[in-house]
Amino acid sequence: MSASLEAVACCTPLSTPVMSDEETNATAELFRVLGDPARVRIVNMIVVAGAPICACDFYDALGLGQPTVSYHLKKLTDAGLLEREQRGKWAFFSLNEKAVEKLAAVADLKVAQC
Repeated sequence: MSASLEAVACCTPLSTPVMSDEETNATAELFRVLGDPARVRIVNMIVVAGAPICACDFYDALGLGQPTVSYHLKKLTDAGLLEREQRGKWAFFSLNEKAVEKLAAVADLKVAQC
């Protein structure tokens, strides 16, 4: 599995006592994918909508052209955060629920009680 493809699948919680190099790299890749404001906005729009969103709906909302939006959607999809469904000539995007659960676990920084 490449570092950028399905980065979420290899992530481990940041609270893990010892992370392997693979886990550290996968977690860093996930944060790189989410490190762009347009991608954070895309994820936010899908969460708020609660339903798949057509790629065409992102253009005006983000103030970006089709090639740039497609690039960001591909990065999020390759990382495993989004799922893509083709409907005729349009692509619709939704959250990968398993990836969202994994992401929540990765970011869970609760300190263990002694």
